[in-house]
Amino acid sequence: MGWLAWERYRCDIDCKNDPKNCISEKLFIDMADRLFEDGWKELGYVYVNIDDCWSSMERDKDGRLQPDPNRFPGGIQRLARYMHDRGLKLGIYGDMGTHTCGGYPGTTLDKIEIDAQTFANWEVDMFKFDGCYSNAVEQELGYPLMSKALNATGRPIGYSCSWPAYQGGLPPKVNYTQLGQICNLWRNYGDIQDSWNSVLSIVDWFFENQDVLATAAAPGRWNDPDMLVIGDFGLSMEQSRSQMALWAIMAAPLFMSNDLRTISSGAQSILQNKMIISINQDPLGIQGRRILKEKVGIEVFWRPLSNNASALVFFSRRTDMPYRYKTSLSKLNYTTGSYKFTDVYTGKTDVLKDSTEFVVSVNPTGVVMWYVSAPGKLKYHPFLRGGKLHGPAYDAEENNFPRVFL
Repeated sequence: MGWLAWERYRCDIDCKNDPKNCISEKLFIDMADRLFEDGWKELGYVYVNIDDCWSSMERDKDGRLQPDPNRFPGGIQRLARYMHDRGLKLGIYGDMGTHTCGGYPGTTLDKIEIDAQTFANWEVDMFKFDGCYSNAVEQELGYPLMSKALNATGRPIGYSCSWPAYQGGLPPKVNYTQLGQICNLWRNYGDIQDSWNSVLSIVDWFFENQDVLATAAAPGRWNDPDMLVIGDFGLSMEQSRSQMALWAIMAAPLFMSNDLRTISSGAQSILQNKMIISINQDPLGIQGRRILKEKVGIEVFWRPLSNNASALVFFSRRTDMPYRYKTSLSKLNYTTGSYKFTDVYTGKTDVLKDSTEFVVSVNPTGVVMWYVSAPGKLKYHPFLRGGKLHGPAYDAEENNFPRVFL
């Protein structure tokens, strides 16, 4: 969890004419101050991550990467210590090709060890390794080599790999077993943009491929559907609540890319929702699934959580008016019993029997999200539709989700 520069600030290096928004140490210090002072850090938003366009166009005389001297006059190590003094962490970016996506010096195979050591010397806490200007053979060698090199430094550095995104995101080209052994998180799909269409395209791809992706995720090894664009310009409040809820169901890393200096109170309240954050960060680390896709444009998503709890999201693809969706917990595969639910956005709490029909009113492009708990040990049962098993048919106790040992 934290803040990442790319979607909102891209490769803005014009510090003469746009000093507030250019990629410079001032931008990252400003965001660190906001995380520290405005209640973000206490909720878990601790990473401040530099993306592309931070470096000088030339390596130093010893072959090391160096920051742009005009935009980062204090150097990266001093910036890292600024973060650490405030209980925050610093992330940095590199690319395994000849150049980064923005045209800055890349980390080719012969530079992997020296760059890993440089980042460790700078006291960096996370490293994102992109794949522009590299080929499949170089990626197959380079991503495991960088994992080994980072570990060899002795410094704990979270490792974010873009490798699967460059190979289509799916087997057989992508080996998720190997990725889980070498990376802490990985980008599976294309970059998010500040638009609802972009958010929807990511949601569609992840849940259409959920059978492959959900089993790849576990604590310390996460699918990354990319940044939260809540608080920018492209999403309504309903759509912002939807992105937050669906990223929580996906057990996704939560990296905001926005301007924390000017963020609206509405966007801030969504991003700082404690119950959704707790669902997202649930220690079981099981990625949720879409369990129903109705013809009326309502979809239902479900995620098993620790303490025999679960999360439900009712999501509307409609664009006309609020839709009153009628169902029951038994229809959503909950077994016989009474269940306490809390609406994570309104705070409303109630108790439902599994057989009791209820109606949720879901706004266009919006969600209703529930945290569901019940006394005792829950077991979910499978049901058939179209000859296939659907829904929360298997919980972690039944061994069909990956068992997680904490």
